[in-house]
Amino acid sequence: MADGRSWRGNWQARLYERVRDRGYDSLTAFANARPTASLVELAEELGKDDVAGVQVLSGLFAEAERRNQVTRLVRGVLVRMLSRSLPHGWPAVMDDASRFAVAKALGSWSGYTPDSHQERADQLMAALRAQPPPPGWRPLGPDDELLLTLLPDNEA
Repeated sequence: MADGRSWRGNWQARLYERVRDRGYDSLTAFANARPTASLVELAEELGKDDVAGVQVLSGLFAEAERRNQVTRLVRGVLVRMLSRSLPHGWPAVMDDASRFAVAKALGSWSGYTPDSHQERADQLMAALRAQPPPPGWRPLGPDDELLLTLLPDNEA
């Protein structure tokens, strides 16, 4: 979106109109139907030329806060980052290329994680480094058993 088209007008209204046009009552429902799609892919599906991934993320966080489901969203964003950086799952061998791919996924995820969850995100990343998941592990959604163990829900 180098031309800034995605920010013109009432982008939130446009975002939710596109979600409703696709038969969903919330951005969360739209995103949940595509749990491994990147934020950019979700944005492109909603409007290739006028919706940005950061707008999708902003809307998802707003909905998650209203529903007290921020932890679940944080796990979901991790799934999206891992799917993009590790399309074949967790590497069997940690060579330079696979270390970079893991670091890219976790670093991007950490950057998207709100301050309220940053300490828990740091703990999850340390746990994955200390005891890596089995080779090929590829979470397919925010309710993945390992992710639920590493980052359980804590909302009231």
